[in-house]
Amino acid sequence: MILVIDVGNSHNVIGLFSNEKLLTHWRIRTEWNRTADEYWVLIKEFIVLNKVDTETIDDIVIACVVPPLVPILKEMAQKYFDCEPIIVGPGIKTGISILYRNPAEVGADRIVNSVAAYEKYGGPIIIVDFGTATTFDAVSKKGEYLGGVIFPGIQISMEALFNNAAKLPRVELIVPAQVIGRSTIESIQSGAVHGFVGMIDNIVRKFREELGGKAKVIATGGIVEWISSQTKSIDVIDPFLTLEGLRIIYEKNRDLGPTDSHTKNG
Repeated sequence: MILVIDVGNSHNVIGLFSNEKLLTHWRIRTEWNRTADEYWVLIKEFIVLNKVDTETIDDIVIACVVPPLVPILKEMAQKYFDCEPIIVGPGIKTGISILYRNPAEVGADRIVNSVAAYEKYGGPIIIVDFGTATTFDAVSKKGEYLGGVIFPGIQISMEALFNNAAKLPRVELIVPAQVIGRSTIESIQSGAVHGFVGMIDNIVRKFREELGGKAKVIATGGIVEWISSQTKSIDVIDPFLTLEGLRIIYEKNRDLGPTDSHTKNG
């Protein structure tokens, strides 16, 4: 079995695979001050609750956009699972060419999503990930990671509005009955929902133009089910795309030896 860990700015999403099957998954808050021992206790409890013996876990794969947590998770893997984890980053075999001007700048989660989407659906393809940030990534028909767009996530945008506008309240994020709000709360909700959906549709349209025509759009992330009901741009909802990508990267790197011997674009 392999344990996959996707460390985002707000949450860690953790999955347990047996071969290609995702057995179970968990979500915990991202906290920078957790120790390797604390991570072990948390993860071990989840594993045991699912009646899995921790000794049956052979390898760990990690994608992390919070750099201080990388050595902590690496220490946990070495100390408690007796394995050298695969850390997604420079030197990892991905199966796609990265055409970013500086490939080291691309977030590990964006690369993992792109690997999974291209492997599962082919190209050209557009991946939209609804997390703390909303990211759009494009992969060509030939399997080239072309780049993308980074935009504030809807939750962080709403929180910024509440924190910086003295008279505007914090509101529940729901779809209003009509676009023209009849109250301050309805107006904020309408702006958040319809403004966000408009942004998605416009960026997808421009991506497709630059990709030369029709490209399938795959969506993932924490609010994917909610937002997908409001836009016609999304073709496929794949809530476990990142976890699948980590498993795929594991398969590409499992027999290559230590991490620092991997070839980046493979």
